[in-house]
Amino acid sequence: MARRLLLFLLLPLLLLASPALRAAGLSVGLAADVSSLDPHYLNAAPNIAVASHFFETLVAVDKDGQLVPGLAQSWQAINPTTWEFKLRPGVKFHDGSPLTAEDVVFSLDRPASLTQSPGPFTGFTRAISGKKVVDAHTLRLTTAQPYGPLPLDLASIFIVSKKAAAKATTEDFNSGKALVGTGPFRLVKFRRGEAVELARFDGYWGEKPAWDTLTLRILPADAARLAALLAGQVDMIEGVPGADVARLKKDARFRLEQRVSWRTLFLQLDLFRDASPFVTDLAGKPLAKNPLKDLKVRQALSRAINREALAARTLDGLGVPASRLVAPGIPGHGQQPAAEPYDPEGAKRLLAEAGYPQGFALTLHGPNNRYLNDEQILQTLAQFFGRIGVKTKVETLPLAAYFGRLRHADFSAALLGWGSLSGDFALRTLLGTPDEKSGWGAWNWGRFSDARVDADIRSALSSTDPARRSRAAETAMDQAMQQLPVIPLHHQVATWALRAGLTYPARIDEFTFAAQVRPR
Repeated sequence: MARRLLLFLLLPLLLLASPALRAAGLSVGLAADVSSLDPHYLNAAPNIAVASHFFETLVAVDKDGQLVPGLAQSWQAINPTTWEFKLRPGVKFHDGSPLTAEDVVFSLDRPASLTQSPGPFTGFTRAISGKKVVDAHTLRLTTAQPYGPLPLDLASIFIVSKKAAAKATTEDFNSGKALVGTGPFRLVKFRRGEAVELARFDGYWGEKPAWDTLTLRILPADAARLAALLAGQVDMIEGVPGADVARLKKDARFRLEQRVSWRTLFLQLDLFRDASPFVTDLAGKPLAKNPLKDLKVRQALSRAINREALAARTLDGLGVPASRLVAPGIPGHGQQPAAEPYDPEGAKRLLAEAGYPQGFALTLHGPNNRYLNDEQILQTLAQFFGRIGVKTKVETLPLAAYFGRLRHADFSAALLGWGSLSGDFALRTLLGTPDEKSGWGAWNWGRFSDARVDADIRSALSSTDPARRSRAAETAMDQAMQQLPVIPLHHQVATWALRAGLTYPARIDEFTFAAQVRPR
C-alpha cells in the first residue's frame, strides 16, 4: 500500500522528467535578420526561410532541389499554355478553416498589390495570364505563351488565407493578426531583431514536427551564434563560421552537415549611368564617363580576383570559384566554363587599353550580416583591385538598410548573393531587361540590357521539355556572361552545426526548416 502511494505521488514527477513525455523544444540560431513575416513582402532568403515554418507553397522543393508535391498533390500541363493543379484534400489553416482554390488565387494576386516591396515576388506570378477555379480543390492557370518553369515559380509563392489576409497590411502579418497559414508551426511572438517564437500546429496535414515549441533566435554575428551553440543556448546553428568548422568536427558534442549550395555571390555593377556615384579619379573627383560600362574594365576587375585564394582563405574553404550565376549541377551552368584565372598583369593591360593606365577609385558596398564572411569578402576584393591600380574603399550596411538602397540603384558596385534552381530563371530575374509589367529584371539593379540575351532567355523559358530547356538556358548563360554584366565570385558552401543527438538533411537551397530537424 505504501509503495503504491509512493508511486502515485511520484508519477507526476516521473512524467515531467521523461524525455519522451515532456514537451520538446528546439532552439535554432539564424545567421541573418528577418525584416518581415509577410510572406509576399521581400524576396530574400532569411524572410523566406522563416515564412516556410508558417506557410506552404503549391509545389515544394526537396533537399536536392527537385520539385515535389506541396499543397498541390499533383500538377500537369494540359496544353502548352494551361496547367492544372490538384490541391490536397483536408488541409486546414491555423484557424481551422479549409484550404481552397480561392485562397490560392488570392495568394497569387497579392504580391502585385505590395507596390513598396524592396524585392518583389511578382517575377514568379507575372507569367500567369489567367486563373480559373474549377472546384474547391482544382485550379487551372494559363499563360500567354508556353512557359515551362511555372511549377518552379509557384514553389516561391506562399499560400495565405484569403479570409485572414484580404485587407491585411504587412504589419498585420508581423503582429500575428494576419499570420494564418497551413504550415507545421504557428506564431507565438515576433521579437523584431531578437527571435521568432513558434508552437507546433497540431492540425498540420503532413508529418508532424518533433518539437512542441520552436525558437528561431536572430544571431547574425558569427561569434555570438557560435557562442550560443557552445553554451547550449541553442540546439543548432546555420552559417557556421569557416574558421570554426575544423574545431566543431573534433567536438563529440556536435555534428556538422555540409554541401555546396545553390547560392552564387557576385558583384552587381552600375551599367546605366554615365557618371556613377561611387567611381572617381584617384584624387576623388568625378570622372567624365563611367568606366564600369566598358567591358575591358569589367574584364580587368574580374581578372584581378584570385578566386582560389578568396575561397581558401577568406572563406576558410567554404566556397567554390564561380564563373556562372548558378551552381554546378543546376540547369544553365553547363560543363565547360571555368572560373576566370587570376591574372593581375593582364588586368592592368586591360585597364590601360580602356584608357585608365593609372586606374581610378571605387567604393564597394555590401551587407555586413547576410552572407558568409560578407564584409571580409569585400575587404579582400578591395586588396585585389588595389593591386591593379583601382583604389578601393569598402562600405557595409545591415541587411535591412542595404537591400532598400540596392533596390534604388544607389551603388556603383555592390555584393549580392542569389540562389536559383534554374539558369533561365536566374537570368530573367538578375539580367533580364527590367520591365515592371512583365516582372523581368526584378533584381537587375545594375540595369543591364541586351536584346539577344533576352531572346535566349525567352527561348529557354518557353520550353516545357526539361532537356531542351536546360540546353537553351546554357546558351543564354554563355551569351550573357561573355559581357560580364556582373562579376561572379563563388558558390557558397552551406554548413549547419547541431547537437550530436540531432539530424538535419543538408539542403542545396541553404534553408533551415526546423520541421526537418529530428532526434537521431
